Amino acid sequence: MDSPRQRLLAALQAPSAGPLARPSATADATTRQLVEQLERELPADLDRDGQLLAGVWELRWSSSRQPWLREAPWLENLQVLDPNRGLGMNLLRLKGPLGSIAAISVVAALEVCPPQRVSVQFQRGGWIGPRWGGNRLELLAAVRQSFPAWLDITVLDQELRICRGNAGTLFALVRRPDLAAKELLPA
Repeated sequence: MDSPRQRLLAALQAPSAGPLARPSATADATTRQLVEQLERELPADLDRDGQLLAGVWELRWSSSRQPWLREAPWLENLQVLDPNRGLGMNLLRLKGPLGSIAAISVVAALEVCPPQRVSVQFQRGGWIGPRWGGNRLELLAAVRQSFPAWLDITVLDQELRICRGNAGTLFALVRRPDLAAKELLPA
């Protein structure tokens, strides 16, 4: 029998049924139960596992109803983390060849605060385009963050990250080893 972690990873990596598909209420509830079970059984410890934060993560499930905080089959909803540089970025881009020209991002300063918290200070947001002559085209403006933001990393391993945002939203992300943080983060 598969472990709860294996069942959750299989559910998160399963392809969506169509471009506007949403998980059924039963599938959504099952995913939430697996997430909460793993939070109890495999709690993260950033003192021990903090180096696993670095990399590119794709949002595959969220308790949010906001479209930009949910998984969609036509969209890559990525989170790029470089804690050694104190830098992170949320990146929304279309799947496929248009992804490099149709990307919206929010760049943030990060501070790891063990045992589970990552403090987030959003700094700038806007459009990030393709590389042109060795440089990436960017149109980013300053962001005024009027509230404290953080993520509590509740489960963390080489493939899976579960976290809770400051507004209580629950997120499940899978690592994207095919993407490099240094290639995606702005200059």
